[in-house]
Amino acid sequence: MFWAYCACSVAQTPTEVGSAETHHYAIEIAGIRVGTMTAVRQPQADNQTIYTLISDVKVNLLVYTVKIYYKVINRFEGKKLMLSTVDVHTNRGDFTSRTEWKGDHYDINADQYKYKRQTIETQNIDFSSSLLYFYEPLGRNKVYAEYFGDYFTFSKTAAGTYHAVISDRADDYIYQNGRLVKIVKHNSLKNFILRLLD
Repeated sequence: MFWAYCACSVAQTPTEVGSAETHHYAIEIAGIRVGTMTAVRQPQADNQTIYTLISDVKVNLLVYTVKIYYKVINRFEGKKLMLSTVDVHTNRGDFTSRTEWKGDHYDINADQYKYKRQTIETQNIDFSSSLLYFYEPLGRNKVYAEYFGDYFTFSKTAAGTYHAVISDRADDYIYQNGRLVKIVKHNSLKNFILRLLD
């Protein structure tokens, strides 16, 4: 699948709720815009933060049209992932992934196109791919990928540039002054490029 997506905490009182931070990205193939990605970080009460990613892609190929609608909602409590849901709607079917903290472990169930994973994780998940849209992953060698229910291996390749690998998929994340400005999602046919619009 094309989409598989760091955390700083803001000091808050238990009842303080901050304003949302939103970033918009254009999704391109071969220089042609085929969709949009919107990333939202919304501080909540009680030291909780909701991260939402919404991707909407429509690609007209010679023989058919590819449609992908992707929505990720993550709830963090401090720097701990409590719940992640991924809903994907495509012309090849509907798919879901879910990661939920159960008190002493995470239940992980990823059921995506040509990819399934069901497992438990006892280690704290403090950084997931949705946070990459808001924080540069300084010093990290792995990032939890909500879509896959597994970890990207992360490596820094140049100043502000990171290479992420999971299974047979690879992405490059490019930051300028701490802001994510570009993502290259490698694909055997044509790479998908996400470019920051604002």
